[in-house]
Amino acid sequence: MSDVDLRKLRYFVAVAEHLHFGRAAEQLFIAQPVLSRQIRALEEELGARLFARDRRGTALTAAGEQLLADAKPLLASAEALRRRVIRADKGADTFTVGFMPGLIVTTAVRALTDRHPGLEVELVRTDWFDQVEVIHDGRVDVSMVRLPVDPRGLTIRPLYTEPRVVVLPAGHPLAGKEMLAVADLADEHLLQDPDLIPEWRALATELRTDRPGVPVFRSVEEKLEHVAAGHGIIFLPLSVMTFYTRPDIAYVPVPDIAPNEVSLAWSADRPVPLAEEFAALAGH
Repeated sequence: MSDVDLRKLRYFVAVAEHLHFGRAAEQLFIAQPVLSRQIRALEEELGARLFARDRRGTALTAAGEQLLADAKPLLASAEALRRRVIRADKGADTFTVGFMPGLIVTTAVRALTDRHPGLEVELVRTDWFDQVEVIHDGRVDVSMVRLPVDPRGLTIRPLYTEPRVVVLPAGHPLAGKEMLAVADLADEHLLQDPDLIPEWRALATELRTDRPGVPVFRSVEEKLEHVAAGHGIIFLPLSVMTFYTRPDIAYVPVPDIAPNEVSLAWSADRPVPLAEEFAALAGH
């Protein structure tokens, strides 16, 4: 079998994520027949059928599922390699830090640059969907993350914890309370992954098993818009609350929900100079 072509892998991942050749071709800016030929060529190279296509649509085969699981980290590693080579070619003495909404890295960054004159620190704002991805694909050297995250391929150093609050529409009957218990909110519609709030999930599933599905949002701002519109509630770390004050929503502390854990993460597969030092500074 010949070596796997990374370009074909990128094409495969696009189709696998869309499960639609036309939309994948649009994303890749290539013609659909070209994409189909490339996927057929990849299947021939691997000796396995990757997609099942019929009148109902396109689905991954077992081989396709396995390739998707393996292709994403491989492509991320290739992208990280490209970024490191470009950085080395420029001779730039830089250190790039990712950070989630509500997390302030200024003090640690200043302390690091005081210790290393001439070091240029770049900052990248992340979100739940890419706070780890930016590490794997080389966009950042380290990322200040909110747990839980997939720990595979990462070194993770705990920094601190912070309490969480519930976000309610301003007109909600509970919006004026000084604090709430999880039990007070068990019958509400949660607009985020219930696995992130196990205390709520345990009580909520006892009350009802026919709850509607959880929509997928790409940012805190989207979630807050839906809360303000009365579609449901979310839980946020306390620090995020201070960045998103608005008159149509209310924040109430929920002491019996476990605090959010903040950690610093970086690649376990390659050396990351200054990572341990920055972790020590960020944890103070």
